[in-house]
Amino acid sequence: MAYVGRFAPSPTGPLHFGSLVAALASWLDARSAGGTWLLRVEDLDTARVVDGAADAILRQLEACGLAWDGAIEFQSRRLARYRDALAKLSPHTYPCACSRRELEDSVLAIDGARVYPGTCRGGLAPGRALRAVRLRTDGAPVRFVDRVQGEQVQCVERAVGDFVLRRADGAFAYQLAVVVDDGAQGVTDVVRGADLIDSTARQIVLQRLLGLPNPRYLHVPVALNAAGEKLSKQTRAAPAGPGDMAPALRFLGAEIPGGLTPAELLQWAAAHWDPAWVPRLRAMPPGTA
Repeated sequence: MAYVGRFAPSPTGPLHFGSLVAALASWLDARSAGGTWLLRVEDLDTARVVDGAADAILRQLEACGLAWDGAIEFQSRRLARYRDALAKLSPHTYPCACSRRELEDSVLAIDGARVYPGTCRGGLAPGRALRAVRLRTDGAPVRFVDRVQGEQVQCVERAVGDFVLRRADGAFAYQLAVVVDDGAQGVTDVVRGADLIDSTARQIVLQRLLGLPNPRYLHVPVALNAAGEKLSKQTRAAPAGPGDMAPALRFLGAEIPGGLTPAELLQWAAAHWDPAWVPRLRAMPPGTA
């Protein structure tokens, strides 16, 4: 099967160093395999979308030499696909009336994770209105082998409980949208930050229920700031540019030659990319083993 990879940024601000690391790893993995690298803008959470951020990200990727293949997809234009998938999943879903306040008061804490207690599993109480749609989970362990981090095992029911597919504001949840999009675009390989490794088991559950293939996964370490926080718009991460290519490659574990321009460095990395460069995580998120 021909390799199809993708990078899927959220337009909540400019591309920062942590996002560049994920984009670079994904691009290198696709190019070294002679594959296709797609770009998808995850703009479903309209409250967090920043005007002009998507265009800024595209310019940053171009400046760094990370060219994509084909047309750019926007999740906000794919709502019909998500509605169809949610309808297909209806035998496995149920309505939830829990408010954010109620969830904060009732979630279970298991191994440091916050788990939905199944309040609405048996049906909505009289007078309660539907707020969200949840997927009913079970105790079966989900296993997958990350190409760098090794074998992962998670019981979704114990790790997160019945999770949301459509939110109270009517927006489709990330877990559903990303699975539908990867399936529709024929994505064979997902290379992304390790902050999303805990989502993988949920996505595999959805892939199985929707009859979609499971991509291969490779999760790279997440860049942190001096305070130990994940780089993000909220932590005021600086925009990334071509000057960050060498540090990004070093962060991925590459021993790079000196004296190369960013363009030459990218060419070198594409010819020498090896996932074995990537460091393994010292600690896994709650619910994984």
